[in-house]
Amino acid sequence: MEEFIGKIWHNWVTKTAGGHFPQAAVKLADVEKTAGILFRAFGGDPGLNIAAATLESHGARRHWLQRIAGSGERIAQGRRDAETLRLPPEIAAFPEPALNRDLYLWLAAVAACDVAPQRPWFIRNQRSCQAALERYPGLRPRYQRLVEAHIAARLNPASLLPDEAAQENALRDALREPGSVDGLPPLNSLKARPPQPVLLWLIAGDEHQIRPFEDPGEQLPPEGSGSRDGGKEAHKAEQVDKPDNKAPMLAMFRAESLPTWAEYVRVNRAFDEDEDPNAKDAARDLDQLSLIRDGETAKSRVKFDLDLPSAAEDDTPIGPGIALPEWDYRKETMLEKHCLLQPMIASDAEPAALPGALAATAKKLRGQFAALAPQRRWLKAQPDGLELDIDACVRNLGDRASGHTPETGGYLAQARCERDLACLLLADLSMSTDAPISDNHRIIDVIRDSLLLFSEALTATGDRFGIYGFSSLRRQRIRFHLLKDFNQRYDGLTRGRILAIKPGFYTRMGAAIRQAASILAEQPAGRRLLLIITDGKPNDLDVYDSRYGIEDTRMAVHEARRLGLTPFCVTIDREAGAYLPYLFGPAGFCVIRKPEDLPRRLPLLYVQLTSV
Repeated sequence: MEEFIGKIWHNWVTKTAGGHFPQAAVKLADVEKTAGILFRAFGGDPGLNIAAATLESHGARRHWLQRIAGSGERIAQGRRDAETLRLPPEIAAFPEPALNRDLYLWLAAVAACDVAPQRPWFIRNQRSCQAALERYPGLRPRYQRLVEAHIAARLNPASLLPDEAAQENALRDALREPGSVDGLPPLNSLKARPPQPVLLWLIAGDEHQIRPFEDPGEQLPPEGSGSRDGGKEAHKAEQVDKPDNKAPMLAMFRAESLPTWAEYVRVNRAFDEDEDPNAKDAARDLDQLSLIRDGETAKSRVKFDLDLPSAAEDDTPIGPGIALPEWDYRKETMLEKHCLLQPMIASDAEPAALPGALAATAKKLRGQFAALAPQRRWLKAQPDGLELDIDACVRNLGDRASGHTPETGGYLAQARCERDLACLLLADLSMSTDAPISDNHRIIDVIRDSLLLFSEALTATGDRFGIYGFSSLRRQRIRFHLLKDFNQRYDGLTRGRILAIKPGFYTRMGAAIRQAASILAEQPAGRRLLLIITDGKPNDLDVYDSRYGIEDTRMAVHEARRLGLTPFCVTIDREAGAYLPYLFGPAGFCVIRKPEDLPRRLPLLYVQLTSV
């Protein structure tokens, strides 16, 4: 009964305290796509992702009912950093769902019109609001409704201290007329508190942001964690110094923690290297994460993923390696000879026949693609040829009889119509391709079958093609596997190399695209298609596992287009719609929802891409 009454009291007092209207709540997931389109259409940085913001304590005064209910202490507000536009995961600040939805769209517009990012928070937001209203006057009615609804929910200045009331009045004037207030009055009273959060503005950036650790031996921040097992939850984080704890055992000792004889239970004691199953839940409950670099390295649980194989088991390197540039979007410059790409060829690949499971599909594809093979056709009215062109002879005879000189020949000649095409297929062989898609198949198996069927189909058309694979382990170990070059015929040895591919390391896609584009650009063909197969976004163990990798890959795609190539990406990543349009354009990629369909659909995609 006590718990039942307490639940009723909590629900009633929380509802009465106001400031939250769950029945009118709008979630970020419902408007994420619309807000992203609006943000980019208004001129926002197209490389920014849209993600959920974190709940943070604001320290401002609250209504007395909110203090009784214990609500309103933390709030999620919009913010923008170098990689992400963070919006509240849910907005329920107004009793009308339309106002809550409009607040999402307004925050996207303000973030897109951030014209004074270096100015203080108060001035910066006024300038952003002013720019948004000047550029897009249609937003003014919505903005005014939001302002009035937000001001009505704020504390009355009459109930505040004089310093707080002055700040509140200045904020209200700045909201009603952006750009009309030059500065926020200072707080002189010791009891004064900061103003209530302004929901229509973006909050200032963190002063203690996590920055990459400096390493004098690197131009870029050194390698960190490349784990892809990150959740979508966001945390406020800061980098702090290692605490100087000279007596750690004394600080940890608690007399009451000593078990008595009656409390002794024989259980398995955990070791330092054991995985904590509650670690993620504990991190999710923290308001702020503090990270320390203590110079100690954690023990790796997957050693074969982080170490190169021995020379006896590895593929054979071809040459000393190729130095390639890399784009640093932060400096807006191309870092020359920043990466080392190592061409490799399988050392243990033996000539092999097509697997029996693919024989029927390959036969069907060869029959379909044979129709695309070059065919001989008759050319009419030629000056010489194998046979007479009866129509041309009759026409020439009529011209002579009428006193005109014939302008065409009278023979038929045969000519072979060539398909002026060249295609380079670049396959992602990163460690993520080792993931299973069924009880008997992995992603790498699907890619292997796709390469075999693709080769069978293109052999029937006579088109020139090359096949390569890639993976990486930081910028100095980019592995570029030769499976078939343009001058080599598709035979048993090529099939053996394809059957020998195995999951590698990470996905430094920019360097692989640059090398593939350089090879394809040398081919004498009127149309050159760069076809990329991948299962995820660009990543590596260093800063490449961030927006840095996205921007470098995007620049590599632009370089390929400037060479006259046509890059196209085929992916099985269901979340690829969030980043591939930025990399390859809205029509430059295809997402295959079922990975097992890749072998069948890849040749058909090739037909569609080369028939336009």
